[in-house]
Amino acid sequence: MASATGLPRRPPNGAEADDAAPTGETEPLLGRPGDAAQLEGAAYWTNLTLGTAVLAQFGAVILLGIVWASVFTGPLILFSAHPLAQSLAVFVLVQSVLFLQPTHTAAQKRAGRRVHAALNLAALLLLVFGVAVVEYNKVAGGNPHFHSVHAYFGVATCVVLVVQYFVGFTMWATPALYGGEARARALWRWHRVFAYAVVLPLLLVTVFFTAYTPYNVGILKMKWWGLLIALVLVVVGVYPRTPLHKIRNSKQNGTLSPSN
Repeated sequence: MASATGLPRRPPNGAEADDAAPTGETEPLLGRPGDAAQLEGAAYWTNLTLGTAVLAQFGAVILLGIVWASVFTGPLILFSAHPLAQSLAVFVLVQSVLFLQPTHTAAQKRAGRRVHAALNLAALLLLVFGVAVVEYNKVAGGNPHFHSVHAYFGVATCVVLVVQYFVGFTMWATPALYGGEARARALWRWHRVFAYAVVLPLLLVTVFFTAYTPYNVGILKMKWWGLLIALVLVVVGVYPRTPLHKIRNSKQNGTLSPSN
C-alpha cells in the first residue's frame, strides 16, 4: 500500500515485519522501503544527506580536509595542484552519486540526471586538469610515468572514467546513437551497475594508494589510516542506499528494471 507521500509504507516492526517482504524501487540495499527515497515535493538538496548519505558526506569532507590541509601546510609547488584538483573531483563525484540515488519518480529522475551530468562534467574537468599537471611535471622533470601503485591505478581509473562518462552522457543526451531511448535506457541500467561495481571502487583504491607515493611520503605525509577511514565512510554511506530491486533484477533476469 502506498502512503500519502507516494512511497511504499515501511513494514511494521516485530513479528509482522517478518511477513512483510519489502519490494519496490524505494527499497535500499540496507533498510526499509522509503529509507533512502526522495519524498515527493521535498527539496532536492536533501538527497545529499538522506539516510546513510550523512556518513558518505563525513567521509568526503574528511578526505578533502586531509588532502588540502596537507598541501597548504607544506611547500606549494606546481604539482600541489594535482592532489587539490583530484581530491575536489572525488568530492564532487560523491555529491553526484548521492544526489541521483534517492530519485525514483519520473520528474525526480529527469532533474537528478541533469544535476548528475553537470556534476560529473565538473569532476571530469578537475580530473583532466589534475592529470595535465602530472604529465607536465613528469615531462618537464624527466620523471618516470609509472613509479607507484597509485600511478597504475590512476591510469586505469582515468580510462574507465572516460569510457563511463562518454557512455553515460551520450545515452542521456543522444539516445539515438544506441538505437533509441528504450535501448539507451537498457544500457543505462548497466552503466549504473558498472559505476557501483567498478568505477567507484577503482577510484577509492586509487585515492588510498596516494599514501604510498614518494610525493606523499616525502612532502604531504598523509597517514594511510586517515585516508582509509574517510574512504570507508564513503563506502558505508553510498552503498547501503543502492536500490535493491536493481540488484535483484540484474541477478535474476540478466537485466535491470528502469533505474534512476
